[in-house]
Amino acid sequence: MRAMVLDKPTQPLQLRDVPKPKPVSGQLLVRISACAVCRTDFHVVDGELPNPKLPLIPGHQIVGHVEAVGQEANSRFHIGDRVGIPWLGWTDGECPYCRSDRENLCDNARFTGYTIDGGYAEFTVADSRFCFRLPDRYNDIEVAPLLCAGLIGYRSYRKTG
Repeated sequence: MRAMVLDKPTQPLQLRDVPKPKPVSGQLLVRISACAVCRTDFHVVDGELPNPKLPLIPGHQIVGHVEAVGQEANSRFHIGDRVGIPWLGWTDGECPYCRSDRENLCDNARFTGYTIDGGYAEFTVADSRFCFRLPDRYNDIEVAPLLCAGLIGYRSYRKTG
């Protein structure tokens, strides 16, 4: 598959042919149809966030369709479903933060397009626990930015009661 790859912070992204990822237990394989660009993506590429996975496929506001479902993936997803993949890509689920519905503070968290490969590619894999089914009323380009800034606002609103 084709992907934009960051080999080293502060260097331009490189268009490359890379192996298509395969979902492991709990993951979805998603064919990407859109991935918005966030200021955080620039922070990663510009080397302003420490220790990214390298080489890295950036991008964390991903919209696409489920192409395969790994074993033990969340049963609410099926092949063909339209899904969104946000910045928060994995947590341990065991720490005090995770157990108190504050998984965004998990010390072991992994982040899409930073510590795990993201959406500047034709395909990606994602932990099904952190994927969202998306409504049809918004097109891919409209809904992609909501997977970052939109989720931050929504979570804040929900947390205030």
